Amino acid sequence: MGPRTAVSLTHFPFSSLTTLFILSAVAFCFPHLIYPPLLYLLSRLRCPLRTGVAVPSVTLVISAFNEAGVIREKLENAMALDYPRDQLEVMVISDASDDGTDEIVLEYADRNVRLCRQEQRLGKSAGLTRFCPTASGQVLVFTDANSMFRPDALRMLVRHFDNPEVGYTVGSQQYDHVDQGASADSENVYWSLELKLKAWESRLGSVVGADGAIYALRKELFEPLAPEDINDFLIPLKVVVKGFRGIFDPEAICFEDAAPDFGGEFRRKYRIVNRSLRAVTKVPQAFNPFRVGWFAFELIGHKVLRWLSPVFLALMLVSSAVAAMQETTGSSNSHLFSLILLLQLAGYGVAALYWFPPCRTIRLIYIAYYVLLVNAAAAVGLGLLASGRTIGTWKPQR
Repeated sequence: MGPRTAVSLTHFPFSSLTTLFILSAVAFCFPHLIYPPLLYLLSRLRCPLRTGVAVPSVTLVISAFNEAGVIREKLENAMALDYPRDQLEVMVISDASDDGTDEIVLEYADRNVRLCRQEQRLGKSAGLTRFCPTASGQVLVFTDANSMFRPDALRMLVRHFDNPEVGYTVGSQQYDHVDQGASADSENVYWSLELKLKAWESRLGSVVGADGAIYALRKELFEPLAPEDINDFLIPLKVVVKGFRGIFDPEAICFEDAAPDFGGEFRRKYRIVNRSLRAVTKVPQAFNPFRVGWFAFELIGHKVLRWLSPVFLALMLVSSAVAAMQETTGSSNSHLFSLILLLQLAGYGVAALYWFPPCRTIRLIYIAYYVLLVNAAAAVGLGLLASGRTIGTWKPQR
């Protein structure tokens, strides 16, 4: 047997590297640069859904863990909603809170507010599975303890249920106090685009996923959840697969503070990616366009490719680095990949400047850092999913 030949990365075929880079770049750019305008154009081909006038009985479901700081304000907000009082039940599901949350909720017992307590910390989905079947309302409206509804938000959210095609509706969560700092401003920039995508998706087919801060569901469509399930993504997937639509209503508005710092945003993002990717593996029918129509395109373009972005970024960086090495060691005078590699490193460098305190108030720098942070969080979420780790409980990021 002859001597082994060492395999060098620099001998990787240039054409294969070029293909790998192009495919990775297209996959990365699609959800960020291609999908939004394409979705907008496609949505113009559909007529908007007519505005409904339904006033069903509603159970407002508030999931809470140690929310003593905001639960009173949330309950007062619920009492002030412009909705018939005899049509509204408020259910607070306490996930073994031990900070006085439950005692505050009990003060409202004579105002049709019901405390549903889990004695063990089992997570939001476990609480919903246990207590939602006991709700009296025809429609379940899910919300968080720190999400404050505009007075007419509930009426706007549930009015569409006079259309039998509608299975769930999603409101417009807006971030209050966007002057909190770099983290809040970065999230607000991202979220302003998200709201546009939700509106266009709703018009074309169904809005992808819901929003735990404000969404409504026909009670008969609620299904039991595993502790690790993300309810506001898995439930909408199942509802669309059953043949119903999900509608976004921009007039059903609630307000919420963004995570107070980038650390809180990072933890929130990797939990979302981890649990949402797990959800799509449970409902593979959602990728079948013959069953769900345009929703399959929306799911892939808006969510799945975005969650996989760190993989595409890594492939872009590695393929361009190896190709750049070929350019410097080969006979070609082309320096295209050297330039592409330099541009990528420059982008990472701008984001890295955030670590220097004097640079943290520069908008370009902290938004670049936010983009890098979101992709790092997605990578962590993917890693946890690959290792089989599940996330069932949550801690409010405030």
